[in-house]
Amino acid sequence: MIVTVASGKGGTGKTTITTNLALALQDFMSVQVLDCDVEEPNVHLFLNPKINNEKEVSIPVPLVDETKCNNCGKCGDFCAFNAIAVVGDKVITFPEMCHGCGGCTIVCPSGAITEKENRIGVVFSGNAGKLDVSYGKIDVGVPLAPPLIEAVKELNENDCLTLIDAPPGTSCPVVAAVKDSDFCLLVTEPTPFGLNDLKLAVGMVRELGIPFAVVINRSTLGDTRVERYCQEEGIPVLLKIPFDKKFAATYASGRCLIQDYPEWNEAFINLWKEIERRVQQHAGATSN
Repeated sequence: MIVTVASGKGGTGKTTITTNLALALQDFMSVQVLDCDVEEPNVHLFLNPKINNEKEVSIPVPLVDETKCNNCGKCGDFCAFNAIAVVGDKVITFPEMCHGCGGCTIVCPSGAITEKENRIGVVFSGNAGKLDVSYGKIDVGVPLAPPLIEAVKELNENDCLTLIDAPPGTSCPVVAAVKDSDFCLLVTEPTPFGLNDLKLAVGMVRELGIPFAVVINRSTLGDTRVERYCQEEGIPVLLKIPFDKKFAATYASGRCLIQDYPEWNEAFINLWKEIERRVQQHAGATSN
């Protein structure tokens, strides 16, 4: 089963939920954690895995042989991302804008375009006790996160529970992380920004057709508008974590909530039981 933890905005506590859920369940099942927040991965800061494998990730970008090029401009006309253009008698490529589709090599009538590999980041894999942990780290200045996210997700093991820590927001990287999940937990906070971005996230998962529920972090701050919205929309709230300065101190020290406050362990186990129940319920409904 794949459960993705996402949010409409950053700083709501996705990693808090992901890491605590993983630690709470590790004694009962095989658990794998994939950190797909490749621009700012931080699962490893809390789980401290021993890294035993590093893999560079690249995408193919155009390489132009100007001795064969007739400057027809078909490559530039084809590219929707403006990653290649003919200017005068020169062909200019912009590798940082290329999505690696290879279309320019197909439409080039003179065979002037081949491809070369352009590194975009690294995937790290290792173990934190009983947990398998992997995360991606995108290279500085690289704007294209989805291929690196896909490389992290390729490490998914079918015979265990996979928890994915998604990037914040609702843009392409988030969709790349969330798609193909069996369930999505949306983490929010009871603030106007939290509510606004939760609505965007709800629209995204509904469009993807993935069953989901909400976790409210720092639930004793702000107001009750998030809870009212969830009630009106029929969205289940599976867990509420109150604001507490001692919890914040735990996070700041790089530790997880259940490590310092084991009484929360049961709450996360119950969270998992509710997720499992809802996944089974959704599977039954879609099979009928």
